[in-house]
Amino acid sequence: MKTIIQNRNLYLLVLITFFAFACKKDFLNVESPGQVPAESVWKDPATAQAFVNDIYNGLGNGGFSEQMLASVSDEALFTHPTRGIDLVNNATINPSTLGWVDDTWAYKQMYNRIRACNITIEKITSGDNSLTSQALKDQLLGEAYFLRAYFYQQLVRFYGAVPIITKIYVLDDNYNAKRNTYEECVNFILKDCDEANRLLTGKTMEKGRTTALAALALKSRVLIYAASDLHDRAKLTTKVSGIATQKLDFLSYASGNQADRYRLAQTAAKAVMDLSTGYKLDLTAPATSANGQLNYKSIAMGGASKAPGVDASAASELIFARYFIIQNNIKHAQQNGPNGYHNWAGNTPIGLLVDDYEMLDGTKFSWANSAQKASPYQNRDPRFYATVLYDGAGWKPRDKASGNVDPASQIQTGVYDLMDNTTRIDFRGLDTRASSIENWNGSWTGYYYHKFIDPDPSIVDASMSQNVPWPFFRYTEAVFNYIEASIELGELGNATNWLNKIRFRAGMPAVTATDQAGLRAVYRHERRIEMAYEEQRYHDTRRWLIAGETLGRKTTYIKVTGKFKPGKTMSAPYHYDNTVYDYTYSPVEENAQENRSWNDKLYFRPFSRDEVNKNNLLEQNPGY
Repeated sequence: MKTIIQNRNLYLLVLITFFAFACKKDFLNVESPGQVPAESVWKDPATAQAFVNDIYNGLGNGGFSEQMLASVSDEALFTHPTRGIDLVNNATINPSTLGWVDDTWAYKQMYNRIRACNITIEKITSGDNSLTSQALKDQLLGEAYFLRAYFYQQLVRFYGAVPIITKIYVLDDNYNAKRNTYEECVNFILKDCDEANRLLTGKTMEKGRTTALAALALKSRVLIYAASDLHDRAKLTTKVSGIATQKLDFLSYASGNQADRYRLAQTAAKAVMDLSTGYKLDLTAPATSANGQLNYKSIAMGGASKAPGVDASAASELIFARYFIIQNNIKHAQQNGPNGYHNWAGNTPIGLLVDDYEMLDGTKFSWANSAQKASPYQNRDPRFYATVLYDGAGWKPRDKASGNVDPASQIQTGVYDLMDNTTRIDFRGLDTRASSIENWNGSWTGYYYHKFIDPDPSIVDASMSQNVPWPFFRYTEAVFNYIEASIELGELGNATNWLNKIRFRAGMPAVTATDQAGLRAVYRHERRIEMAYEEQRYHDTRRWLIAGETLGRKTTYIKVTGKFKPGKTMSAPYHYDNTVYDYTYSPVEENAQENRSWNDKLYFRPFSRDEVNKNNLLEQNPGY
């Protein structure tokens, strides 16, 4: 099979396919104005650069898939059935029925991209190229090492240890390969991160390319995962029973000390923190609630929004991100916005997440508190208002999307009294599953997603793409890694200091916990809220070995009703008005869409039956 270069308007100009054993029609589903023989790729700087450019496509569009990782965690529910997410959440996946698998962490797709990295590394380090610029060769090598490390990191955090492949296979090779140990995989990834950092240090990279700092951020993540309870043999076997002895090396360290691993994680996180500043982490007192909300919204926009009050300088928070989303025509707002705006409501927040947002004074929200139950969306953590759309929340001009049916432009997820001439009727809100607008796309949970949707009021039409970047790594993640390691090492002052910086930026008060267990609980809560919808929670609950009591919980929705106060009425069009209505908010457990449960086998994903059949040395994960 002749390797070819093809034109693709995705990330850069040229797509090269170099995978002799994985060449499929769907991989070549692009128009081809010309071809270049494989042996010519490394003779020209432009084609060599193009080859590496294409490896970035293994990142997809980050977490901006129609189905998000949030929906296999206690953050969200995927609205549309029969997509495989329900199989994961119901704990019924197996090697023959994998449920939902995204291309950004799928076993085969990751190894295809790893192969491209291996080709790049071999061609440049062996001298089998005609490139004359050492700077270019260092850059391409640095990018390849980072991307290979990232793809292996994706495999390891979903599957545990995998085979480490550094050679370039050809058609008549033996493809059988044993899994390496977990420790070997971690060390291999760290070595690639160090190489990427060395080669890219001092280089000014184009927007969207990896940098030396990104390599350090990846190293920080890998080390905090490695230090976690999931990979500590004593804690893993105490919490999860029935793992065969020969499987343990694939999942955990055979020796060493967890505290030493936390020390390495702390050092790696501090290296990232020392080389950057993040965004507004220098406050000595809480921001106002309004500013805290804008600070958080600005971070989510990554400098891309023109909405009033959103600060473009928040792009400084991003260490490595997927840009140019708009060029891929990714309609993330359409995928997740309210159906009453002609959107699809794909990944909607569940009550378990909403209820975890604290009150503005730092106390816990509780449905048992009568005042809080009567007005559950008042005086909450400012980040709540930048993450979740709830009943009565102001949103974009609805008339630009759906006509003059809601001049107030408010989210309507309840059932309200309304007068139709002289008759009182039950009016079902425009953003419900009984709406007059795309009811089949209504939220089941009573909430909608806000965080990564550009609040710019001029971007309303569901057919419009938005240019919000996906944050693979941001500064605050490294800070959280540092906090976590500091808590586990007993260095509580460091942890408290940085926790307060994150909370102050958000408009929240300082933490009050002073002991290790209390700070650990505060930290895990803070990470859950700050990093919501950023593909953190699914992994965090597993690596902390708390998935059974978090991911395994039944989902909760909110039911909203509005009844006329005595002597008050309203005629169409409806709008939220607590002087006219008595509103009732009822949290309910709902299992019709998904009857969630947890099985400890889910701490690691299964390898597909096809992969095990193709590679008879690939040992399956426990429980499958």
